[in-house]
This record gives sequence, structure tokens and C-alpha cells, in this order.
Amino acid sequence: MALEVFHKDETLQMRRKLIGQSCRLFFSHDPVKIMRARGQYLYDENGMQYLDCISNVQHVGHCHPSITQAAAAQMDLLYSNTRFLHDNIVLYANRLAATLPKKLCVFYFVNSGSEANDLALRLARQYTRHQDVIVLDYAYHGHLTSLIDISPYKFRKLEGQKEWVHVAPLPDTYHGIYREDHLDPGQAYADTVKSLIEEAHKKGRKISSFFAESLPSVGGQIIFPTGYCKRVAESVHEAGGVYVADEIQTGFGRVGSHFWAFQLQGEDFCPDIVTVGKPMGNGHPIACVATTEEIADAFTANGVEYFNTFGGNPVSCAIGLAVLDVIEKEDLRGNAVRVGGHLIQLLLQLQTKHPLVGDVRGVGLFIGMELVKDRVSRKPATEEAAHLVRRLKEERIVISTDGPWDSVIKFKPPMCFSIEDAERVSTCIDQILGGTHILVALESGAVFLVCRVDYEFWRKQELWVIPYDYNNLHSCCQLPRQSHGLHISSPDRTK
Repeated sequence: MALEVFHKDETLQMRRKLIGQSCRLFFSHDPVKIMRARGQYLYDENGMQYLDCISNVQHVGHCHPSITQAAAAQMDLLYSNTRFLHDNIVLYANRLAATLPKKLCVFYFVNSGSEANDLALRLARQYTRHQDVIVLDYAYHGHLTSLIDISPYKFRKLEGQKEWVHVAPLPDTYHGIYREDHLDPGQAYADTVKSLIEEAHKKGRKISSFFAESLPSVGGQIIFPTGYCKRVAESVHEAGGVYVADEIQTGFGRVGSHFWAFQLQGEDFCPDIVTVGKPMGNGHPIACVATTEEIADAFTANGVEYFNTFGGNPVSCAIGLAVLDVIEKEDLRGNAVRVGGHLIQLLLQLQTKHPLVGDVRGVGLFIGMELVKDRVSRKPATEEAAHLVRRLKEERIVISTDGPWDSVIKFKPPMCFSIEDAERVSTCIDQILGGTHILVALESGAVFLVCRVDYEFWRKQELWVIPYDYNNLHSCCQLPRQSHGLHISSPDRTK
């Protein structure tokens, strides 16, 4: 089959007609048509290469040969209903168990992160016999109705907050109510959860669970303050609830130093339920829930069978096993430490040069760079962030924004992202934020300063060609705004 069936414009026209418009494209004003991919690179219909900084689903790299070979080999043997006995599901569960604390030893395989979180909600309610859920502000846990209800990011745009949902402040030490200068932000934010529980109890309500991404992504690439999760878990357990760690965006070694992001909180913290998804199958739909024997037993005791037609099928598990093999053989956790650490340092250098860069935070290859209009008020620079994303696309770098105000440039690339890739994207950001210029000498001896500057960093770009006087640079800035049809900037814009 040919790579391209329709011309890009025809594909876009057909998509607009046939696909629901709520299913949005990246760069909707000028979509990119991607025809193939390999590693951390995407290729459009013309063969142009794009650096992918956001595909955390393709965890070990797009179209990794080991993954496609494992999928094809197993598909050629058996792609059965999961009620038949097969080795792959137990082999995979055993490999996953080896990465988790010992108490998380029972697995339910499903097809997506949304399915995993929906099942986690059922497990929590069945075990505790309570209904209410505590979530973090700006959280997103999936697209099912049950999960929209516990996702402030979504329900505020729809039917609003249900009475059984309690929203805790996001532990954001940059924008939040307790910031980096607080003596113990972890305890302070944990206390807000404890207060929510007390308020719920006063109303006669009981908490089934606390749901949180181990590193909030939609919330803006947030790193929890030290001690937060352990203290929250203590309060939740005292209330008879369980702690659910959503690792759908952050699991499988993305943080580098640990296999799971919740492990960043220390060995003395362990969730009661962990949900995983996106990176698990490197693009193949597989997800799972890991929990304790006690919680699993309570779920079994309700007498209702849990059956998932495709969850844990032999092909999915073969792919999952292959992903684990690649993570180990290619030392992708080590790569996340090395490359992620280098990228963070490069972005911190940009922070010292460009006032627009308010904060740089992250761990491994989970990184956020927040843009602000000024560093005192920390007012989010939403327009500027959107502009930077568009300009990077012109440089064939695919990146996007996150956070409550879409002011955080997020980096969650495939784990094979390289030092050279990090330096490329950092250099492009630097040039876009600061403008670029070169000196051009003509045969006549005249010298011109050629500048491409992002005017006030947003709205438009302009190419300036300015006669350059080595002995009197200031005079170059005093030219009229129009000179032989070329736009010339005012003095303050040529500094």
C-alpha cells in the first residue's frame, strides 16, 4: 500500500467531514501529515523530518524493530480471547511485579489508561465500601464518564463538580498557595487534603480514594514536594480510603532514577493501587492495574466476574515484554538521567538569558519550562508559549504546551531522545526567544546586519536588513522605518 493515498489537503477535507471535530489535531491551523516514524523522528508526506519531543506513548521510540517483530511473531501464532490459558500474561505480570513494591502483586490487564483508572475506581469503592474521591485541581484521569467526574480539567467545562468529588490544591510550588520559599510545602499541601477529609466527614461523607498522577502532567509538569504523598496516604488511610497512583504518563522509567515516578517520594511510600498505560505497549493499546491481594480479594468477593475481551491477550503481552526488554538492553532509564539532566541544564541556561522563562522543572525526560510575562507576578505567558510552539514547528520540532494556562512547554519525548536532540531544541528555543542575526558582506565592501526577529516574541516575524557601521553602531539604529522597501526597526528593537 502506498504511503500516501490522498493529497494532504484532501485528507484534511475528508477528516473534517468524517471525523468528529472534537477530535483535534496538533497545529490545527496548519496540520502536519505524518507518514512514517522511527525512533524520535517523524516524517511527513514530503519526507521532511521532525524531531518529536512529546510522544511519551512511543516510549522506546517509534516503530522499534524489536517491538514490531515481537508483535508480528505472536500475531502469527495466536491472538486469542483471554479466557484461554497462555504463558504470556503470567510472564508479563511476573516481570511487572519485579519492578514494583512487593505488596503490589495482583494485576488486571486492560486496553487503555482510561479503562485502568475506571477499574481502579471500582476496586477502591468495592474495597472501602465508600464512594467519595479526592483529586488534585487541574487533574485529568481519562475520557470515560466516571473519569470525567474526577477530572477537574474536564468537568469544569461540562456539568461541574459532583458532590462526591473533593478537589485538593495542586501542590505547585511555583504558582500554588505554598511556594518554594515555604519551610515544608509537602506538609502544608498534605494538610489541605486532611482538611478536605475532615470537611467531608462533617457532611457525613466517606472517602474511598485519593487519585493523583505521580507527576501531574496536565497540571503543568509538576514535581511533588518532598514528603507530600506519604503524608497524604496517611490521612487517606486513617479515613478508610486508599491511595491510587496514576502512572499512565510517568511510568516505565521516564524519570530515570526509578522505574515508577511514585518511587521518587521514597521507599517508605507505596500506593495501594497503581494504574499504567500509555508507554506500556509503545503505541499498542495495553494498560493495567496493579494492586494488593486484599483489594483484589474484596473485588472478587462481590461475585461479579471481571472480563475484558482484549486485556492481556497474547499479542499485547508479547509487546509489553518486548518493551521491558528494550528498556533494559538499551539502558533507557540511564539515557533519561543523562539526556534529561543535560536538557534541564540547557533550559536553566536559557532562563538566565531570557526573562520570559520563569521556571524550569522536571526529572528524567519529564520536563516543563514555564513562560511568564514577568517573574515577579509570575503571570502566565500563554500567547507567547503558543507562539513558541508554532515557531518550533517551523524549525521541524514538535512540541506542545500544558498547565492550567497552557504556559508550560512540555518535554516528554521517546526515551531514545539524544544529547544532540536536546541541544538542537535548546538552540532553537534560544534563537526564537532572542532573535537571530548574521553579518553579510557584499563584494562592494558594504556590510549588512541581517536579522530575523520574533517581534515582541509573538504575533509576527520580520526580516530586517540594516546597513552595519562598525565604527558607529548607534547610527545603524537611526534609519527611517522604511528604506528601499525593507522594514527597519526602531532603535530600541535593534539592541
